[in-house]
Amino acid sequence: MYTSKAYSAASATSPLASTQIPRRDPTEHDVQIEILFCGICHSDLHSVRNEWANTVYPIVPGHEIVGRVTRVGSAVTRYKPGDLAAVGCMVDSDRTCPSCKEGLEQYCPNQVLTFNGPDKHLGGVTYGGYSDSIVVDEHFVLRVPSGLDPAGAAPLLCAGITTYSPLRHSGITKGKKVGVVGLGGLGHMGVKFARAFGAHVVVFTTSPGKTEDALRLGADEVVVSRNASEMQKHAGSFDLILDTVSADHDVNALLNLLRRDGNLTLVGAPSNPLNVAAFSLILARRSLSGSAIGGIAETQEMLDFCGKNGITADVEVIPIQKANEAYERLLKSDVKYRFTIDMASLKSE
Repeated sequence: MYTSKAYSAASATSPLASTQIPRRDPTEHDVQIEILFCGICHSDLHSVRNEWANTVYPIVPGHEIVGRVTRVGSAVTRYKPGDLAAVGCMVDSDRTCPSCKEGLEQYCPNQVLTFNGPDKHLGGVTYGGYSDSIVVDEHFVLRVPSGLDPAGAAPLLCAGITTYSPLRHSGITKGKKVGVVGLGGLGHMGVKFARAFGAHVVVFTTSPGKTEDALRLGADEVVVSRNASEMQKHAGSFDLILDTVSADHDVNALLNLLRRDGNLTLVGAPSNPLNVAAFSLILARRSLSGSAIGGIAETQEMLDFCGKNGITADVEVIPIQKANEAYERLLKSDVKYRFTIDMASLKSE
């Protein structure tokens, strides 16, 4: 066991602050990674402030990790010191359930999250990427293509795969029409991927001021969703609508934009139950579904796709000392479009 510098919160009302945490020495199947960059996800904020009522303190958040391999166990075959590697939302699963056998570890009932999950090695809970190093089983380590900016690649490990996976699952290709609801951390990645898959991309936003940025990111059209006539122009025309919004909103208005057999996939998570009109689904055999990140194989596929197509997140790089300020700005949607922490800043702590 060794100690690692980190930032943690001691309670739901405590700010993130400098600390030391234990990390296990690598076992034969483990990869030790020096963390270079870690993205800030909204779920970090939810967890730190115990908004899901399941946080164990102290908590070290962070599951969008890019770093350099420093040490590998004797049985590791896919990585060597010096490799650029990544860790996403999971660090383990039972590997025996039907989902794991299908490469869908994100749906494993016994998955171990990168932070605030059960730590079978050291006891207590796992600690995430707001730290200078991490040790992870080789199976849950990912390779980062050399051409990608590591700071922009970090959010791909959550925001990227969260939007890539449902687009792939829905078979989006050239000639399909895709709507993306919301232009935040998730939405801007959804636009980039849908465009790269060759789809006709329409962004739905409540903010007319986001039109220029949506077009820059790759949207073909932008619809202000409060404008009923603009919405009506697209009735019955979408193959897939990717809904990234976590605030309460009218999903029936979106369902009515789907063509027959079209799908509305939720990747945002409103806190209140949705009010869904049955006929919005029945009359055109539409479907409403949800999607959670992706399995390890699909996440690697996504990273390789990003490497070939030059796709990264639009990020604002900050030092770890500004993490609390970033949380406050996140609540105001004051970032384009993700924060990434430069972990070199931890060296001064």
